[in-house]
Order: sequence, then structure tokens, then C-alpha cells
Amino acid sequence: MTDQRRADRERHFSGGIWEKTYGYSRAMRVDRFVLVSGCTSMVEGRVRFPADPGAQVRVAIETALAALAELGAAADDVVRTRMYVTHRRDCDAVGRVHAELFGANPPVATMVIVSGLLHPDMRVEIEVEAVLPDSQIG
Repeated sequence: MTDQRRADRERHFSGGIWEKTYGYSRAMRVDRFVLVSGCTSMVEGRVRFPADPGAQVRVAIETALAALAELGAAADDVVRTRMYVTHRRDCDAVGRVHAELFGANPPVATMVIVSGLLHPDMRVEIEVEAVLPDSQIG
């Protein structure tokens, strides 16, 4: 669902369990920029693939791309990603899935090892930023 709050901003809410409780939008479009909040493998209140960081980041990226699509952006429009990984040993698996999904048009990217995420079974979270082409601004 999309909420038009201001003429220059469009928000997308996915209905995720923490959006309303913690007060954030899944994604927001401001002019030609589309920003997506951190996405994980949490689907319908449950962490998918708790032992597989590669599968987790795939779900997280699919969630982010779906949010981008709601606001008119696509994977080719992504210019930056930030990956938060809870175990150093998972970085290669996470990075390889990232390369598979964004490799044709690689964005700038950061991967950071963190001490934990909101749920103990979460091993990766990703933020995504996109810039729409001039033809989509109006």
C-alpha cells in the first residue's frame, strides 16, 4: 500500500511486523531517489532459512526489489547497497548472491559485520538505494 503524504514524497508500506510498531516506511520515493529500509528474510513473522545466509540475502533482496517496484524503480536503478552480516564466515555467501542479483549493473556497496540483528536467526540485512532515470521524473 502506498501513502501520499507530501507532493514530493511517496511512501510504501509492506505490512511488515515492525513498520507500524517502530514507525518507519519500507520504502520512500523523494523526487528521483528511492530508498528502501533494511530488509531481512523475515516473511509473515518468521525468519526464512535461518541456517543459510545466501538464501536469507536472496529473500531480503527480493523484498527490497518488490518495494522498489511499488515506487517505480527496478534493479537496474539501484546505485547503493549496504549489507549487515552477523558472522564473518557468511560474507562470501552473501556477497556472491549480491553479485548474482546485481552483477549486470553493480551498485556501490558496503558490507559490515555487526554483533546482531533484531531476531537471533537473522544473519543478514540489506538496505537499497535507487535513482530513477530522467525519463521517469515528472
